[in-house]
Amino acid sequence: MLWAMSGPVIIGWKEIIHLPEWDIGGLSAKSDTGARSCAIDVSKITELPDGRVSFEVILDRGAATRTRRVEAAVVGRTVVRSSNGRSQLRYRVRTEVRIGPHSKLADFTLVNRRRMIHRVLLGRIFMAGDFLVDSSQVYVHGGKPARRSARIQKS
Repeated sequence: MLWAMSGPVIIGWKEIIHLPEWDIGGLSAKSDTGARSCAIDVSKITELPDGRVSFEVILDRGAATRTRRVEAAVVGRTVVRSSNGRSQLRYRVRTEVRIGPHSKLADFTLVNRRRMIHRVLLGRIFMAGDFLVDSSQVYVHGGKPARRSARIQKS
């Protein structure tokens, strides 16, 4: 959990996020107060032994071939009803999300979002209590992503 002395951290309706455990950085995410859970754009999901899955995270909306292979423990399976009303059973995985200097664990459902603008949705469960969305702002905690920023820069 995030602990901010001055209350919840203000974020914009769009933010750059980093997923350090997966060595992924610079993804544009939509802060979606209408979505209950977080979702991430993936392809080639493969169920592995011992409750794990392997999948490719789509790094760039304009180049679906730019991916990063990730392996993660399945923390559950969730039925999600999308905005078009269709229900779908999805794997749920957990990883750390970093927004600027702020980090928090998040559960992501794995889904193909190829028709959507944002590769990642940050839902209400993730934001509750720790983040407050200012819908008039974007990229409060960092600039617009560079087209090639798919890996966290090591300093």
